[in-house]
Amino acid sequence: MGKIMWESYKKGFKSYLQLERSLSDHSVDAYLRDIEKLTQYLLIHNTVKNPAGIELKDLQHFVKWIAELGMSQTSQSRIISGIRSFYKYCLIEQICTLDPAYLLEAPKTKRKLPDTLSFEEIELVIAQVDQSTADGCRNKAILETMYSCGLRVTELINLKISCFYPDLGFIRVTGKGDKERLVPIGGDAIKYILLYKNNVRVHHSVQKGFEDILFLNKHGRGLSRVMIFYIIKEMVFKAGIKKSVSPHTFRHSFATHLVEGGADLRAVQEMLGHESITTTEIYTHLDRDFLRDTLQRFHPAYK
Repeated sequence: MGKIMWESYKKGFKSYLQLERSLSDHSVDAYLRDIEKLTQYLLIHNTVKNPAGIELKDLQHFVKWIAELGMSQTSQSRIISGIRSFYKYCLIEQICTLDPAYLLEAPKTKRKLPDTLSFEEIELVIAQVDQSTADGCRNKAILETMYSCGLRVTELINLKISCFYPDLGFIRVTGKGDKERLVPIGGDAIKYILLYKNNVRVHHSVQKGFEDILFLNKHGRGLSRVMIFYIIKEMVFKAGIKKSVSPHTFRHSFATHLVEGGADLRAVQEMLGHESITTTEIYTHLDRDFLRDTLQRFHPAYK
Protein backbone atom coordinates (compact mmCIF):
# COMPACT_ATOMS: atom_id res chain seq x y z
CA MET A 1 0.00 0.00 0.00
CA GLY A 2 2.76 2.45 1.02
CA LYS A 3 4.84 1.79 -2.10
CA ILE A 4 1.81 2.22 -4.39
CA MET A 5 0.95 5.48 -2.64
CA TRP A 6 4.44 6.89 -3.28
CA GLU A 7 4.50 5.93 -6.98
CA SER A 8 2.19 8.81 -7.93
CA TYR A 9 4.41 11.29 -6.07
CA LYS A 10 7.47 9.93 -7.89
CA LYS A 11 5.76 10.32 -11.27
CA GLY A 12 4.90 13.93 -10.49
CA PHE A 13 8.44 14.59 -9.26
CA LYS A 14 9.85 13.06 -12.47
CA SER A 15 7.71 15.37 -14.62
CA TYR A 16 8.79 18.36 -12.52
CA LEU A 17 12.50 17.51 -12.99
CA GLN A 18 12.08 17.00 -16.75
CA LEU A 19 9.79 19.93 -17.55
CA GLU A 20 10.47 22.56 -14.90
CA ARG A 21 14.15 21.87 -14.16
CA SER A 22 15.04 20.65 -17.69
CA LEU A 23 17.40 18.03 -16.26
CA SER A 24 18.99 15.27 -18.31
CA ASP A 25 17.65 11.71 -18.13
CA HIS A 26 20.75 10.71 -16.16
CA SER A 27 20.13 13.39 -13.49
CA VAL A 28 16.41 12.60 -13.31
CA ASP A 29 17.17 8.91 -12.73
CA ALA A 30 19.62 9.82 -9.97
CA TYR A 31 17.01 11.94 -8.15
CA LEU A 32 14.41 9.19 -8.45
CA ARG A 33 16.83 6.64 -7.00
CA ASP A 34 17.24 8.91 -3.97
CA ILE A 35 13.47 8.89 -3.36
CA GLU A 36 13.38 5.14 -3.96
CA LYS A 37 15.87 4.67 -1.12
CA LEU A 38 13.62 6.70 1.19
CA THR A 39 10.56 4.59 0.30
CA GLN A 40 12.61 1.40 0.81
CA TYR A 41 13.48 2.63 4.29
CA LEU A 42 9.83 3.38 5.08
CA LEU A 43 8.72 -0.07 3.92
CA ILE A 44 11.48 -1.90 5.80
CA HIS A 45 10.55 -0.08 9.01
CA ASN A 46 6.79 -0.41 8.45
CA THR A 47 6.38 3.36 8.38
CA VAL A 48 3.44 4.01 6.09
CA LYS A 49 3.47 7.78 5.68
CA ASN A 50 2.84 10.07 2.74
CA PRO A 51 5.27 12.98 2.08
CA ALA A 52 3.21 15.37 4.21
CA GLY A 53 3.38 12.95 7.13
CA ILE A 54 7.16 12.68 7.13
CA GLU A 55 8.87 14.58 9.95
CA LEU A 56 12.46 15.76 10.40
CA LYS A 57 13.16 12.91 12.86
CA ASP A 58 12.05 10.40 10.19
CA LEU A 59 14.57 11.83 7.74
CA GLN A 60 17.29 11.90 10.40
CA HIS A 61 16.69 8.20 11.11
CA PHE A 62 16.78 7.57 7.35
CA VAL A 63 20.17 9.31 7.05
CA LYS A 64 21.50 7.25 9.96
CA TRP A 65 20.22 4.11 8.19
CA ILE A 66 21.99 4.84 4.88
CA ALA A 67 25.19 5.67 6.79
CA GLU A 68 25.00 2.29 8.55
CA LEU A 69 24.66 0.64 5.14
CA GLY A 70 28.22 1.79 4.50
CA MET A 71 27.53 4.61 2.03
CA SER A 72 30.27 7.22 1.72
CA GLN A 73 29.74 10.77 2.94
CA THR A 74 29.60 11.92 -0.67
CA SER A 75 26.83 9.42 -1.47
CA GLN A 76 24.93 10.42 1.67
CA SER A 77 25.13 14.10 0.70
CA ARG A 78 23.90 13.29 -2.81
CA ILE A 79 20.87 11.43 -1.46
CA ILE A 80 20.04 14.23 1.00
CA SER A 81 20.23 16.71 -1.87
CA GLY A 82 17.72 14.57 -3.77
CA ILE A 83 15.36 14.49 -0.76
CA ARG A 84 15.57 18.28 -0.44
CA SER A 85 14.72 18.72 -4.12
CA PHE A 86 11.75 16.38 -3.71
CA TYR A 87 10.36 18.48 -0.87
CA LYS A 88 10.83 21.68 -2.85
CA TYR A 89 8.59 20.04 -5.46
CA CYS A 90 6.09 19.01 -2.75
CA LEU A 91 5.84 22.60 -1.52
CA ILE A 92 5.33 23.95 -5.04
CA GLU A 93 2.58 21.41 -5.72
CA GLN A 94 1.07 21.97 -2.22
CA ILE A 95 1.49 18.26 -1.42
CA CYS A 96 2.75 19.47 1.95
CA THR A 97 2.85 22.82 3.74
CA LEU A 98 6.07 22.27 5.71
CA ASP A 99 9.48 21.10 4.54
CA PRO A 100 10.84 18.43 6.91
CA ALA A 101 14.15 18.41 4.99
CA TYR A 102 14.81 22.11 5.63
CA LEU A 103 16.91 21.47 8.76
CA LEU A 104 18.27 18.11 7.60
CA GLU A 105 22.07 18.22 7.82
CA ALA A 106 24.36 16.53 5.34
CA PRO A 107 27.68 15.04 6.50
CA LYS A 108 30.68 17.29 6.01
CA THR A 109 32.64 16.18 2.97
CA LYS A 110 36.17 17.14 2.05
CA ARG A 111 36.54 18.80 -1.30
CA LYS A 112 39.28 16.94 -3.15
CA LEU A 113 40.97 19.31 -5.53
CA PRO A 114 41.95 17.55 -8.75
CA ASP A 115 45.38 17.87 -10.32
CA THR A 116 45.94 20.73 -12.72
CA LEU A 117 48.46 21.08 -15.49
CA SER A 118 50.54 24.22 -15.91
CA PHE A 119 50.38 26.01 -19.24
CA GLU A 120 53.80 24.58 -20.07
CA GLU A 121 52.58 21.05 -19.27
CA ILE A 122 49.47 21.55 -21.42
CA GLU A 123 51.71 22.61 -24.33
CA LEU A 124 53.99 19.61 -23.71
CA VAL A 125 51.05 17.18 -23.79
CA ILE A 126 49.64 18.67 -27.01
CA ALA A 127 53.11 18.64 -28.59
CA GLN A 128 53.17 14.82 -28.33
CA VAL A 129 50.48 14.47 -31.01
CA ASP A 130 51.76 13.12 -34.33
CA GLN A 131 50.13 15.50 -36.81
CA SER A 132 51.34 13.52 -39.82
CA THR A 133 48.48 11.03 -39.35
CA ALA A 134 44.74 11.55 -39.83
CA ASP A 135 44.01 10.62 -36.21
CA GLY A 136 46.79 12.92 -35.06
CA CYS A 137 45.34 15.86 -36.96
CA ARG A 138 41.99 15.21 -35.28
CA ASN A 139 43.53 14.70 -31.83
CA LYS A 140 45.47 17.95 -32.08
CA ALA A 141 42.21 19.80 -32.79
CA ILE A 142 40.51 17.99 -29.89
CA LEU A 143 43.16 18.87 -27.30
CA GLU A 144 43.45 22.48 -28.47
CA THR A 145 39.64 22.83 -28.26
CA MET A 146 39.42 21.26 -24.80
CA TYR A 147 41.98 23.63 -23.34
CA SER A 148 40.86 26.69 -25.30
CA CYS A 149 37.19 26.34 -24.27
CA GLY A 150 37.18 24.37 -21.01
CA LEU A 151 34.61 21.90 -22.32
CA ARG A 152 33.17 18.91 -20.52
CA VAL A 153 34.06 15.72 -22.40
CA THR A 154 30.38 15.14 -23.30
CA GLU A 155 30.19 18.65 -24.74
CA LEU A 156 33.30 17.99 -26.81
CA ILE A 157 32.14 14.73 -28.39
CA ASN A 158 28.73 16.25 -29.18
CA LEU A 159 30.15 19.47 -30.66
CA LYS A 160 28.46 20.23 -33.98
CA ILE A 161 29.85 21.79 -37.15
CA SER A 162 26.77 24.02 -37.29
CA CYS A 163 27.70 25.37 -33.84
CA PHE A 164 31.27 26.31 -34.85
CA TYR A 165 31.63 30.00 -35.81
CA PRO A 166 35.30 30.52 -36.74
CA ASP A 167 34.73 34.01 -38.18
CA LEU A 168 33.21 35.16 -34.88
CA GLY A 169 35.60 33.20 -32.65
CA PHE A 170 32.83 31.33 -30.79
CA ILE A 171 31.34 27.87 -30.44
CA ARG A 172 27.80 27.11 -29.27
CA VAL A 173 27.83 24.39 -26.63
CA THR A 174 24.97 22.29 -25.26
CA GLY A 175 25.71 21.62 -21.61
CA LYS A 176 23.92 20.02 -18.68
CA GLY A 177 20.13 20.16 -18.79
CA ASP A 178 20.34 20.90 -22.54
CA LYS A 179 21.30 24.50 -21.71
CA GLU A 180 23.16 26.27 -24.51
CA ARG A 181 25.95 28.77 -24.08
CA LEU A 182 28.37 30.63 -26.36
CA VAL A 183 32.04 30.03 -25.54
CA PRO A 184 34.97 31.97 -27.05
CA ILE A 185 37.48 29.79 -28.89
CA GLY A 186 41.14 30.64 -29.41
CA GLY A 187 42.92 31.14 -32.71
CA ASP A 188 45.05 27.97 -32.44
CA ALA A 189 41.98 25.81 -31.77
CA ILE A 190 40.18 27.35 -34.73
CA LYS A 191 43.19 26.76 -36.98
CA TYR A 192 43.50 23.07 -36.07
CA ILE A 193 39.75 22.45 -36.26
CA LEU A 194 39.72 23.87 -39.81
CA LEU A 195 42.76 21.78 -40.78
CA TYR A 196 41.00 18.64 -39.52
CA LYS A 197 37.62 19.55 -40.98
CA ASN A 198 38.92 20.51 -44.43
CA ASN A 199 41.71 17.95 -44.85
CA VAL A 200 40.71 14.85 -42.85
CA ARG A 201 37.03 14.82 -42.03
CA VAL A 202 36.03 15.42 -45.68
CA HIS A 203 37.48 12.01 -46.57
CA HIS A 204 35.33 10.14 -44.02
CA SER A 205 32.29 8.15 -45.06
CA VAL A 206 30.00 9.70 -42.45
CA GLN A 207 27.35 7.44 -40.93
CA LYS A 208 23.73 8.54 -40.85
CA GLY A 209 22.95 10.71 -37.85
CA PHE A 210 26.55 11.96 -37.47
CA GLU A 211 26.62 14.38 -40.42
CA ASP A 212 26.83 17.43 -38.13
CA ILE A 213 29.12 15.97 -35.45
CA LEU A 214 32.55 17.62 -35.72
CA PHE A 215 34.92 14.96 -34.37
CA LEU A 216 34.52 11.47 -35.86
CA ASN A 217 36.20 8.08 -35.54
CA LYS A 218 37.53 6.12 -38.53
CA HIS A 219 34.10 4.53 -39.01
CA GLY A 220 32.43 7.92 -39.53
CA ARG A 221 30.70 7.93 -36.17
CA GLY A 222 31.05 10.12 -33.09
CA LEU A 223 33.79 9.49 -30.55
CA SER A 224 33.10 7.94 -27.14
CA ARG A 225 34.03 9.47 -23.79
CA VAL A 226 36.42 6.56 -23.25
CA MET A 227 38.23 7.32 -26.51
CA ILE A 228 38.95 10.89 -25.37
CA PHE A 229 40.28 9.49 -22.10
CA TYR A 230 42.66 7.13 -23.95
CA ILE A 231 43.89 9.87 -26.28
CA ILE A 232 44.82 12.10 -23.33
CA LYS A 233 46.37 9.25 -21.31
CA GLU A 234 48.62 8.32 -24.23
CA MET A 235 49.85 11.89 -24.76
CA VAL A 236 50.42 12.44 -21.01
CA PHE A 237 52.47 9.22 -20.86
CA LYS A 238 54.55 10.31 -23.86
CA ALA A 239 55.12 13.70 -22.22
CA GLY A 240 56.47 11.98 -19.11
CA ILE A 241 54.00 13.71 -16.79
CA LYS A 242 53.26 11.70 -13.63
CA LYS A 243 50.11 13.55 -12.50
CA SER A 244 46.67 11.95 -12.58
CA VAL A 245 45.26 13.45 -15.80
CA SER A 246 41.81 12.96 -17.34
CA PRO A 247 39.73 14.94 -19.85
CA HIS A 248 38.39 16.97 -16.93
CA THR A 249 41.95 18.04 -16.04
CA PHE A 250 41.99 20.19 -19.20
CA ARG A 251 38.73 21.88 -18.12
CA HIS A 252 40.00 22.41 -14.59
CA SER A 253 43.34 23.77 -15.86
CA PHE A 254 41.52 26.12 -18.26
CA ALA A 255 39.52 27.63 -15.38
CA THR A 256 42.46 27.78 -12.98
CA HIS A 257 44.69 29.57 -15.50
CA LEU A 258 41.94 32.11 -16.19
CA VAL A 259 41.49 32.94 -12.51
CA GLU A 260 45.24 33.08 -11.93
CA GLY A 261 45.41 35.52 -14.83
CA GLY A 262 42.87 37.79 -13.13
CA ALA A 263 39.65 36.74 -14.90
CA ASP A 264 36.36 37.63 -13.22
CA LEU A 265 34.83 34.58 -11.54
CA ARG A 266 31.40 35.35 -13.02
CA ALA A 267 32.88 35.31 -16.52
CA VAL A 268 34.54 31.96 -15.80
CA GLN A 269 31.22 30.65 -14.46
CA GLU A 270 29.52 31.63 -17.72
CA MET A 271 32.19 29.98 -19.89
CA LEU A 272 32.11 26.76 -17.86
CA GLY A 273 28.31 26.66 -17.87
CA HIS A 274 27.98 26.39 -14.10
CA GLU A 275 24.53 27.13 -12.70
CA SER A 276 25.99 28.11 -9.32
CA ILE A 277 29.01 30.32 -8.64
CA THR A 278 29.94 28.03 -5.73
CA THR A 279 30.63 25.23 -8.23
CA THR A 280 32.98 27.53 -10.12
CA GLU A 281 34.83 28.31 -6.89
CA ILE A 282 35.52 24.58 -6.42
CA TYR A 283 36.91 24.16 -9.94
CA THR A 284 38.98 27.30 -9.97
CA HIS A 285 41.11 26.85 -6.87
CA LEU A 286 44.33 28.79 -6.80
CA ASP A 287 47.45 26.84 -5.99
CA ARG A 288 49.48 27.79 -2.93
CA ASP A 289 52.48 29.07 -4.88
CA PHE A 290 50.27 31.50 -6.77
CA LEU A 291 48.62 32.72 -3.56
CA ARG A 292 51.99 33.14 -1.85
CA ASP A 293 53.38 35.03 -4.85
CA THR A 294 50.31 37.32 -4.91
CA LEU A 295 50.66 38.01 -1.19
CA GLN A 296 54.34 38.86 -1.52
CA ARG A 297 53.70 41.17 -4.49
CA PHE A 298 50.72 43.11 -3.19
CA HIS A 299 50.47 42.91 0.62
CA PRO A 300 52.10 45.93 2.30
CA ALA A 301 53.57 43.80 5.09
CA TYR A 302 55.65 41.93 2.49
CA LYS A 303 57.04 45.04 0.80
